[in-house]
Amino acid sequence: MPDTLHMPTNHPAATSFDAIVVGSGISGGWAAKELCEKGLKTLVLERGRNVEHIKDYPTANTPIWEFPYRGTLSRRVLDANPYISRAAGYDATTAHFFVKDSDHPYVQEKPFEWIRGYQVGGKSLTWGRACARWSDMDFTAPHRYGYGIEWPIGYQDIAPWYSHVEQFIGVCGSKEGIDTMPDGEFLPAFELNCVEQHLSEVLASKFKRHYVSGRWAQVTEPQAIHKEQNRQCLSRNLCMRGCPFGGYFSSNAATLPWAARTGNLTIRPFSVVHSVIYDEQLGKAIGVKVIDANTKAETIYYAKAIFLNASALNTNLILLNSTSQRFPHGLGNDNGLLGKYIGFHNYRAGMSGEFDGFEDKYYRVSKPAECIIPNFRNVYQRDTDFVGGYVIFSGAYREKLNDKNMPSPLGAAFKDAISEPGKWGAYMYMQGETIPKESNHVRLSKDQKDQWGIPLLVTSVDYDENDDKMVKDFIEQGKAMLEAAGAKNIVVNENRQPPGLDIHEMGGVRMGKDPATSLLNEWNQLHHCKNVFVTDGACMTSTGNQSPSILYMSLTARAANYAVEQIQKGVL
Repeated sequence: MPDTLHMPTNHPAATSFDAIVVGSGISGGWAAKELCEKGLKTLVLERGRNVEHIKDYPTANTPIWEFPYRGTLSRRVLDANPYISRAAGYDATTAHFFVKDSDHPYVQEKPFEWIRGYQVGGKSLTWGRACARWSDMDFTAPHRYGYGIEWPIGYQDIAPWYSHVEQFIGVCGSKEGIDTMPDGEFLPAFELNCVEQHLSEVLASKFKRHYVSGRWAQVTEPQAIHKEQNRQCLSRNLCMRGCPFGGYFSSNAATLPWAARTGNLTIRPFSVVHSVIYDEQLGKAIGVKVIDANTKAETIYYAKAIFLNASALNTNLILLNSTSQRFPHGLGNDNGLLGKYIGFHNYRAGMSGEFDGFEDKYYRVSKPAECIIPNFRNVYQRDTDFVGGYVIFSGAYREKLNDKNMPSPLGAAFKDAISEPGKWGAYMYMQGETIPKESNHVRLSKDQKDQWGIPLLVTSVDYDENDDKMVKDFIEQGKAMLEAAGAKNIVVNENRQPPGLDIHEMGGVRMGKDPATSLLNEWNQLHHCKNVFVTDGACMTSTGNQSPSILYMSLTARAANYAVEQIQKGVL
């Protein structure tokens, strides 16, 4: 690798790197891995504490009965954390990986529950792990149907990078040939249990819809690369505690160790990034200003390329706070769209029902993956009164206890009764596409600052009529599918939870073909500051309906390799 990759010595060596990555989560870990493997001395800045794989998973092997209240949280903790306590997966076994409400305040102009994980590994330690690919229709639908701008890339551009990521992280799934959910490089899928198989058959025959094992970042059958990482899923389904077996993908278990073994990685925890420093004469960014989370000391770190992977809303915050004479309203923000067109996923409705029969079948696997019904709405043409689509996550289960006609809780009859499992049931819940709108935005507070002197983020994000129509359609279709399969006592829950709890916030620094309507080009570079790359959720042009994390990883790997090429050519 040529010497030109390394920063000139006009800055102290201790603060000079070839590349800086802000954030160590899903996408930041991938940026670090790719940059380090290509020979770049890379600094990863993480605002939270250090977390080492295995060593810092304090609850990984603790039986649930050893927790006070069997893992549930005390009223005191719940009252002190009204937002984070509503997050999926948050309880006494995982609380150490979530940010308390008081630790980093923000301003909710409209209700928005911002779920964060400030530690090395970020939210890769607590993510849901769904890894279905976007289809070509996901990229083209917003422009085709007139509810968004055109993506500067399509499925064919990202497909090889999906494969690159899947082979490394380990994604289980079954190849099904589904247009709306393309196949990938899969490890063996988790089997469907008897009721899931029944649902699959009914949906195929009566609705011409797919019900398949989900594509999940679980190493079900380790290949050579996963054995080298010492990773295998044991189906404990305790993932969000941190897995000592590396059964699911996280930055801590995979990408960061891979980056570290190159000798090119430096991780600096407790580093709150204040802003990106823009050099007016050079016409590019030269580094980032960092505030030590504990001492409040300020340091500037320098690099040729800067990757922002702080999670969508924090990346927006950093860029909005990165002002200069050239960019008085935020770095790259010539069109005034920075922080606007925020999107998220609609999780507002779910349902469950009971099934008679199947009583001669039981299973003991604690399966850490769900089934999925890929999007069937507005695919080849608009066929509803709303735009966008939704996927349905689903699963079937057997109640552990048959509580019908239970005898007195004494004696042999009681012991026999509690050994008999109860009825089978199944659930469904939606994950719906939302329309990124200019009115859905984040901005900096003009008068409130956090403990590091950085303006607080103001969130102004809400649902619209399109979301209401989509929820209504899911409820109708979900009930019809469960009823066709024979479900009884179907209970529907339309929770109207505020945006944010989906933990899929996207946009604000969106990609696009036209600098007048977007912030980033097809390589995730700021149009007006080419050595700054944004590859976390902030870059998203639209939200699609599939879970986005594997797309973030793929976009990051693609952009990082492009950045290295540009550095080698002397362009950056």
